[in-house]
Amino acid sequence: MKKRPRMRWEEKDKKSPDKKIRDNFKQTGVSRRFEPDEQPAGSGSIVYGSVPVAERLRSRPQSILRILLLETTSDHRVKDILELARRNGVIVERKNRRKLDEVSGPNSNHQGIVALVSAKDYVDADEIIESAGEDSLFVIIDGVEDPRNLGAIIRSAECAGADGVFIPERRAAGLTETVAKSSAGAVEHIPVARVQNLNRLIDELKEKNIWVVGAAGEADTAYTDWDWNRPTALVLGSEGDGLHRLVAKNCDVLVRIPMYGKIGSLNVSVAAGVILFEAQRQRANIKGS
Repeated sequence: MKKRPRMRWEEKDKKSPDKKIRDNFKQTGVSRRFEPDEQPAGSGSIVYGSVPVAERLRSRPQSILRILLLETTSDHRVKDILELARRNGVIVERKNRRKLDEVSGPNSNHQGIVALVSAKDYVDADEIIESAGEDSLFVIIDGVEDPRNLGAIIRSAECAGADGVFIPERRAAGLTETVAKSSAGAVEHIPVARVQNLNRLIDELKEKNIWVVGAAGEADTAYTDWDWNRPTALVLGSEGDGLHRLVAKNCDVLVRIPMYGKIGSLNVSVAAGVILFEAQRQRANIKGS
């Protein structure tokens, strides 16, 4: 069977993984200060050391984006943290000492353990799903890695009156301070949940009679031709590769935004605003008729 190609949106910018880490996270309340020429714009936070990370795992595990663990560390403290992380579904990545020093800063006593922490706590996905009503409008983000794009999407979702945003745990930006800043504060007004499996989420939404609509440049249906007057979850793909094949396949329908110029696609955050406000335009017309 021929595989459906992944749908593409334009990528806003690209950075190496190491640069992304430096841009997105800074240390909190300890010895290091960034020099003016290396201060990351709109950075997020880290917690390091075995005791602080363990306590964060016990008290606020939902705020931890991932844990970076020294690849050669294997003492009892690490075993405790690995168990807490496993129990709370927190991603753990093994890194060499140079990487941990780079993230936490020189002379920091990170003890081989660094936790990257979100700027805002996530909401439980079930809580958002259970709040669904007849006119619910949700946004599912399939692997957007650029934090400025994620922040802009969240801003568009909040301005369009969406009821919640879902993002995947892996291979995607989290709620860093860069995201919060790019959202112009919208992260404080709209619930955002992280989920392990987007396809399982889509199935759960369908069970709640929520239509799942994917945005794809190669779709046959124009976004203005779709009837948005029903509970809907809009799925937006990553900047570089768009919707994953299985995610696209599991959507009830795929819609596109027609292009009239020479560039073949919009930035994903712009596409989000265009489609979400069309949904609200249609709903306002029905209510006013």
